[in-house]
Amino acid sequence: MAKQPKITFIGAGSTVFMKNIIGDILHRPALKDAEIALMDVNPERLAESAIVARKLVSTLGATASVETFTDQKKALDKAHFVIVAFQIGGYEPCTVTDFEVPKKYGLRHTIADTLGVGGIMRGIRTVPHLWKICEDMLEVCPEAVLLQYVNPMAINTWAIAEKYPTIKQVGLCHSVQGTAEELARDLEIPIEDIRYRSAGINHMAFYLKFEHRQPDGSYRDLYPDLLAGYRAGRIPKPSSWNPRCPNKVRYEVMTRLGYFVTESSEHFSEYTPYFIKEGREDLIEKFGIPLDEYPVRCIEQIGKWKAQADEYRTAETIEVEESREYASSIVNSVWTGEPSVIYGNLRNNGCITSLPYKCAAEVPCLVDDNGIQPTFIGDLPPQLTALIRTNVNVQELTVAALMTENKEHIYHAAMMDPHTAAELDLDQIWSLTDDLLKAHGDWLPEWARY
Repeated sequence: MAKQPKITFIGAGSTVFMKNIIGDILHRPALKDAEIALMDVNPERLAESAIVARKLVSTLGATASVETFTDQKKALDKAHFVIVAFQIGGYEPCTVTDFEVPKKYGLRHTIADTLGVGGIMRGIRTVPHLWKICEDMLEVCPEAVLLQYVNPMAINTWAIAEKYPTIKQVGLCHSVQGTAEELARDLEIPIEDIRYRSAGINHMAFYLKFEHRQPDGSYRDLYPDLLAGYRAGRIPKPSSWNPRCPNKVRYEVMTRLGYFVTESSEHFSEYTPYFIKEGREDLIEKFGIPLDEYPVRCIEQIGKWKAQADEYRTAETIEVEESREYASSIVNSVWTGEPSVIYGNLRNNGCITSLPYKCAAEVPCLVDDNGIQPTFIGDLPPQLTALIRTNVNVQELTVAALMTENKEHIYHAAMMDPHTAAELDLDQIWSLTDDLLKAHGDWLPEWARY
């Protein structure tokens, strides 16, 4: 075993996210001397990220090395861990396309990166690049663990497992732990006094248990408090991280299904047919649904990064607090054997018995030097299974399109999407898909181009 781990970050030009992940890693005593390989196709962004990473090393008193690459295979050579975070096509042109083309048909979105026609298109243009990483890994670091932070998470994870089953991979998101903290804040209970258990698929998992530890060591179910607080108008409280979305959608769904979903209200509103409807502005207003949220967020982040980049170039040190991302915990546990528990996305393989065996499930996982070990859940409540399956249908057809290079399955996936099908007829869905394939052009693999 090597004396220090080699950690390769693909998409390191995502400097703010890279800073959080590498900062987390360098906080771990066992990882302070890691070999860090940063890779990006944009030399300017890569150089900026290298400056930040090296200042993190200095600030935290670490001895890690930082090297940059524009050649992916060289960056991956002999890596123990591979962290991936990129957006194929970027905000412009591809994200803009995924919002503006559907608007011509009266189909509106909030995020459009996980499900819906936007999620389908993002999957078609993203998975081939993830597959290329897997091919390179099999050649130069076949035993490495792939930590994948790319949307559409479930489609990506499913497609990797389908084509490259020997790759040790996990899809990572912060929705489970982030939402738990948000609910704790709504209830005014310290998060460390709350115990929860969640399962489902990425962006549509549900808290099967959400409990408060009592002085005698027992636990009290918090669902009655959440329900009573929502019906009385005490919660949800104004969001501290996104004031544009009051988070009412998820609370409303809880009153109907009995469980709270882990992903945000702006996401969840477009995964279902209930909240965004042409001519129903009353619904948009009632639930505070932030249409076009992701483009607004992208513009804000781009502007914020430009200001931060100037600051980082001149700062002698860069302070960074540990984030709530799971990456450093996984790396530390696999490298040292110190156990940890995360929520990860992996091939279901029967963990959730009421969902398809091949789908990508999000479940609690034990991590140690044996790797990432998912927890058996069993059947979900039938109403949760039924709703999740509507999203799995779209994921399955998108993966089928990628695996078979059958473009018709892209249309089938759009046809099955809950929000799209609720708004458009079949001719409109086919025409919209035509228009999206034309607009994305060379960003798509050759077989998918119009």
